[in-house]
Amino acid sequence: MQNVDVFDKDASGNAGYLYTHTNRLSCRLATSRTTDIILETGEMQGRSVLDIACGDGFYTIRFWDRGHPKQLVAADAAASAVTVGARNNETRPMRFLVADAHRMPFANDSFDVVLVQSVLHHDHDPLHMLREAFRLAPRIIVHEPNGNNPGLKVIEKTSRYHIEHNEKSYSSWRMKRWIKEAGGAVVYEKTAGFVPMFCPDWMAKSMKFFEPMVEAAPLLRSIGCAVYVMVGVRQ
Repeated sequence: MQNVDVFDKDASGNAGYLYTHTNRLSCRLATSRTTDIILETGEMQGRSVLDIACGDGFYTIRFWDRGHPKQLVAADAAASAVTVGARNNETRPMRFLVADAHRMPFANDSFDVVLVQSVLHHDHDPLHMLREAFRLAPRIIVHEPNGNNPGLKVIEKTSRYHIEHNEKSYSSWRMKRWIKEAGGAVVYEKTAGFVPMFCPDWMAKSMKFFEPMVEAAPLLRSIGCAVYVMVGVRQ
């Protein structure tokens, strides 16, 4: 994966990532909605799970506490982020390790489920990472920024944070095509979330109020929501 250094710098300089190690309302609302929609897939309960790009472990810990997997292994290429995750993990029976998501140190079918969360839009070869995920498990959960959202495209081109972190986004149809090319089929899909990270509190409160309405309207949901989650099954 490209730009690993910038994620290492984030984790070491902030004791976690900027959007997880913060009290900003927008970040708390956005990360909470992301956690909820991934758990709503019901894919983790009672299964062995690999979080293939765990970052600072913020989400991983919540998935263990609320998703009730049988086993959860967390990996990331950014060593400082893994250190933060392992420290915050405390006594939970999870394993954290530094590893490249394109070449994971596990045999075929080592897990029931692989979580590919918010990493493909940073990566130089998303299709290859999806193939690696399907090598490791017959089921994958993919979470990504909603590339159908025109506002997100503007932010990617103008936000210093997005530029530094090589942020991109992909449409849902492109992601489904990649999952198919990687040997899978999408069996579940949900687009959700409306609050952008790092926005002012007044905006976050207003957008959170309208979030259920945006999520309920098909056209608004497809172009207005922030993220999507898909479950792919190996064919």
